[in-house]
Amino acid sequence: MKQAFKYLALYIALILLMVSCQMGNKKVKNLAPNAHQVVAEEVIQTSNYTYVRVSDDENEYWLATESMDVKKGETYFWSAGGEMLNFTSKELKRTFPRIMFVADFTDKPITTDMQAGASNAGKPKLQSMAGRQQPMEKQGIKVEPVKGGITIAALYSKRSSYAGKTVMIRGEVVKFAANIMNRNWVHIQDGTKNASDYDLAVTTKETFKVGDIVVFEGVIAVKKDFGAGYTYEVIMEEAKKK
Repeated sequence: MKQAFKYLALYIALILLMVSCQMGNKKVKNLAPNAHQVVAEEVIQTSNYTYVRVSDDENEYWLATESMDVKKGETYFWSAGGEMLNFTSKELKRTFPRIMFVADFTDKPITTDMQAGASNAGKPKLQSMAGRQQPMEKQGIKVEPVKGGITIAALYSKRSSYAGKTVMIRGEVVKFAANIMNRNWVHIQDGTKNASDYDLAVTTKETFKVGDIVVFEGVIAVKKDFGAGYTYEVIMEEAKKK
């Protein structure tokens, strides 16, 4: 008799668990047209990014986002991202045949009301996952301009005139991210600023560490969109250390 009650209790527990999962993953009403509702099936954390294998009603795929606490079995939402094919993570020593780089992965539903509000307020620019949020202005930086070069303030104040041109800038490395979209990403500051612009993103094949004082020479691009959520008002590309 006790054994029968034991099996009955186990059966009821399984039924409740299944109902709970179904309720937890129930489709949210009023989702924005471009919003995706997914369930986290597998989570891999690295030093800078969170990789999540997700599933929806029809598909299962990998996505990557900036480091965040993602729990297996929970429901999440995203709407802004781009697909990359055969992306290799050196840290994981793994190549993903297909992966989505997502800029707005969240556990809160992305509804039409939310997006309408964002549209009315003016949509924020989607910046890179290597530095989607611009590094804070570092206090105490005072880097002398390199001879024949320019400052970050001068670059931003005359950005249009520098577009497509090769320039030199000396700055202090305040952020570094390696091997994203087959390039390394550096943020430098030199202590100068134009309005609210004080930080310059640089792409390069070379490796640096935070705190390095470096003279970069590279080509300036304006309003550069790499796809996959990588958009910059001003960026120095294919830079080399001088």
